[in-house]
Amino acid sequence: MLSRKGIIPEEYVLTRLAEDVQEHSRYRARERRARFVGKNGTCNVAHKNIREQGRFLQDVFTTLVDLKWPHTLIIFTMTFLCSWLLFGMTWWLIAFAHGDLDHSTQLQAGGSQGVGEEAEGFMPCVTSIHSFTSAFLFSIEVQVTIGFGGRMVTEECPAAILVLIVQNIVGLVINAIMLGCIFMKTAQAHRRAETLIFSKHAVIALRDGRLCFMLRVGDLRKSMIISATIRMQVVKKTTSLEGEVVPLNQIDIQMENPVGGSNIFLVSPLLIYHVIDKNSPLYDISPLHLHHHEDLEVIVILEGVVETTGITTQARTSYLADEILWGQRFVPIVAEEDGRYSVDYSKFGNTVKVPTPSCTARQLEEDRSIIDSIPLSPKSTSRKRSFRLKPKFTITDEPS
Repeated sequence: MLSRKGIIPEEYVLTRLAEDVQEHSRYRARERRARFVGKNGTCNVAHKNIREQGRFLQDVFTTLVDLKWPHTLIIFTMTFLCSWLLFGMTWWLIAFAHGDLDHSTQLQAGGSQGVGEEAEGFMPCVTSIHSFTSAFLFSIEVQVTIGFGGRMVTEECPAAILVLIVQNIVGLVINAIMLGCIFMKTAQAHRRAETLIFSKHAVIALRDGRLCFMLRVGDLRKSMIISATIRMQVVKKTTSLEGEVVPLNQIDIQMENPVGGSNIFLVSPLLIYHVIDKNSPLYDISPLHLHHHEDLEVIVILEGVVETTGITTQARTSYLADEILWGQRFVPIVAEEDGRYSVDYSKFGNTVKVPTPSCTARQLEEDRSIIDSIPLSPKSTSRKRSFRLKPKFTITDEPS
């Protein structure tokens, strides 16, 4: 959608956008490790054989918010219809018990005492209730407060006044739950996460003489993410010393970013990197391990508070082994133009090859002479548009 609007070029695909159909068919044609977290942030986990289904009813509001829109609208429509029918039946029973539906009694009272003395001879609980249809219409008028018209509650029956109060309270509760649910569904955190983007691929290259795992993250909106934090985990199958197999072992990895720590100032796209050292789960990873059969997945989680709504949001993505490029580096996309910084999102995921040793971080740490044999690439600098200022005045010598 963003590419059709011209915000992002169509030839470049962000992780938040749908990949090309041929790309999907190519990946489906080969066996590949199942993702734990999808590229769009969805968790690829199916919950089966849940016996305690009643726990979901203990938190009805969250259950309604988590439902899809068609199911939510059907539930609210049925709730209103059932409440109208229930109270319509209640009003009909009140009229039946009081004799309001006895046409002979009403005609006898109206014929013997006259129309002017009908109020003194017979006073109904609710005026103009002749059948269940009229009682159902009166129930709708009471609950949605659209005006009684010719039907109204009289002081004849205290039970009718009590039912009137109860139905108004029930209607207010249903309206409050419906409005709150609709607001929460439209302002859900994952809506804001759609404009938090990650690079399609991660890279491993040298930085300051050390192998680093790097990725790029950016925000398409001008409104900032306050207190943004980012963290990474490696998910892989491990076996303990006692022989216990952990199919999805989540290992936190230390992360570095330009401002230090896990907090980031996400005004422009940032390069997030992890130094592969002896404490890293990627310590023994080499280019030979970066294929689709390797049991390796790196999950990236970005959290923060939306500036405009104050709601905490979270964006997620993951990188499988074959989505990690060895010996490449992201190209610069921030340039200074006309006194301000501009970001070229058409190059958001573009990478270039750089000299990188084809060995693990362990081997590189044990033999530092490997780096000496690698030619260093020239330092990349941000493009800076040069321009010449025209003088607004000239200085001339006064004639003597």
